[in-house]
Amino acid sequence: MSLNYIVYRNLKKNIKNYYLYVFALIFSVALYFSFVTLQFDPSMDEVAGSVKGGAAIGTSSILLVAIVAIFLLYANTIFIKRRSREIGLFQLIGLTKGKIFRLLSAENLMLYFGSMVAGIAAGFAVSRLILMILFKILEIDAMAELRFSSEALVRTIIVFAAIYVLIMLMNYTFIKGQSILSLFKVNATTQTQIRKMPLWEIVLGLLGIAFVGGGYYISTQLFSGKYTEMSELMRAMITILALVIIGTYLFYKGSVSFLFNAIRKSKQGYLSINEVLSLSSIMFRMKSNALLLTIITTVSALAIGLLSLSYISYYSAEATAKESSPDDFGFTRVEAKEKFVQALDAQKIKYKEIYMKPIMMEVDASGIMDKSAFKSPDDRLLLTAVLSEKDIKGMDLQPGETTIVGYGGALQKFMSLSDSGEVKFDTVNGPVSLQVNGSSSEAVLPYYYGGGGAIFVVDESIYEEFVKAQNPKVQRGEGKRDYYGIELADRSQRVQANKIFMEQKPEDPSFSQYEYELNQRSNMGLIMFIVGFLGLTFLITSGCILYFKQMDEGEEEKGGYTILRKLGFTQGDLLRGIQFKQLFNFGIPLVIGLSHSYFAVKSGWFFFGTEMLTPMILVMVLYTVLYSIFGFLSVLYYKRVIRESL
Repeated sequence: MSLNYIVYRNLKKNIKNYYLYVFALIFSVALYFSFVTLQFDPSMDEVAGSVKGGAAIGTSSILLVAIVAIFLLYANTIFIKRRSREIGLFQLIGLTKGKIFRLLSAENLMLYFGSMVAGIAAGFAVSRLILMILFKILEIDAMAELRFSSEALVRTIIVFAAIYVLIMLMNYTFIKGQSILSLFKVNATTQTQIRKMPLWEIVLGLLGIAFVGGGYYISTQLFSGKYTEMSELMRAMITILALVIIGTYLFYKGSVSFLFNAIRKSKQGYLSINEVLSLSSIMFRMKSNALLLTIITTVSALAIGLLSLSYISYYSAEATAKESSPDDFGFTRVEAKEKFVQALDAQKIKYKEIYMKPIMMEVDASGIMDKSAFKSPDDRLLLTAVLSEKDIKGMDLQPGETTIVGYGGALQKFMSLSDSGEVKFDTVNGPVSLQVNGSSSEAVLPYYYGGGGAIFVVDESIYEEFVKAQNPKVQRGEGKRDYYGIELADRSQRVQANKIFMEQKPEDPSFSQYEYELNQRSNMGLIMFIVGFLGLTFLITSGCILYFKQMDEGEEEKGGYTILRKLGFTQGDLLRGIQFKQLFNFGIPLVIGLSHSYFAVKSGWFFFGTEMLTPMILVMVLYTVLYSIFGFLSVLYYKRVIRESL
């Protein structure tokens, strides 16, 4: 029997176990080749924003290589251990370790580079589709063309050839370092059965739950005003990260066993076949995979969290633009406004003009602020804009009243102000006290005027007094005190009007709501695109790793299924137990990852947009659906194992 014939027979026999590995490899190569193709695509020059599109894609491709390399090396470790008995048999029949290494290398060469060729072809085929998706997200009006990049081809071959060399080195080290006897014992010593749960494991289980809960609690207090110094905030973030990661590891190491053991004790040992195949198995196996599951859960939470935050920003682009520029267009000088409206008149674009004259004032807000937030006397002073009630439609105030507008989002988290209380406005004639009678999150002026703080609205008579008694030291430069807003009658003409605005854009501060929205979608859309594809890659690779682990467990438990079948249990009985088992195996890391990402996003989502739940739920549902596919595939694999157990 020739070595080539052995290679052919081995490849044919093991191909049924490699199909998901081959799929993941093809997918990874296709995605990497597509990314690098985008990096060298001339049309990427159309991508606007603070980050160049090609550079951003190139940076993400490095992270993609790291994810794929770790996955392929880990998958190879699983497969080489599964074939340890086969390697031992080859040695028994007289094959040297060198010949066995050449046999495995030839087998891997055909499988690996065959998948790589298929992946490059698939990547080239979908590269135009990916570019179209990117242009659609960024709302770029450009033609996506199918281009083959020789630079992308060379880089893909070099990267995946390097990974193949690492795989071969791993195989060589494994074969050289194992004796015949140890090869037959590799799978037999992978798991340890523990009948009685020790006290230390119960303590670890309780600590794991306590650590995760503590990390969640601190995350809810992160921007509540408790941490006012940057050093305190950084320490709190590091504490959260440490508690959650260590707590997750301890949860897998002890908490799962502790909880399932409590369930088993509550039933006094009378377990159904479903519980025997699910709870009992997971109790003894999950802790041996604690480190792997911790890494998968943490990176899953990171991927879901980053994608949620980028989608929140993309989803909230219009609302965020309205906060930055409440009107369609805004100007600080009358000359720039007049030039713009003349161009609108020439194009027969109807509009409404808005005029406001905000005055900058120092406000002593100690009466409506939390006293514990004062680190120094200056902390109670706010430098912000003051408007007349006539500037706000529907506003009617008494001379002794004031209300706060533009108070929401991140500002509300960092600066907690009460809806009632006394505030003092500083004038050249002395402080003027007014009572706050409410607040609103609706923006009425661009950030340029409010200085990023809340804006106070007062009665017209009080406003006139403030104008006469305003402190000149806190006012903006001459000619920049007025605000001229333009609101279009037909918002479908925004694109045409914005084109005029961009052509005439003066040097003095001017504002375009549509331009803010485009910049937000461009910047966050590119980030969302990159994070989405990296997250999808990790989802595929981590799902495959969990699936391969289930393949290992299925082979080890095959003898137990044979005994249960001989005792009279049907395939359906065993399969229902397996379904419960996979629900826990895949469900526990998924639920914990979703929980981690929820608390991470909830702690600081307001920096990224105005809506949290809808974008985050959409991301989580999509991730859950894709992740569940691997649980379904593992059930199908177990179904075959159960069928072949007799």
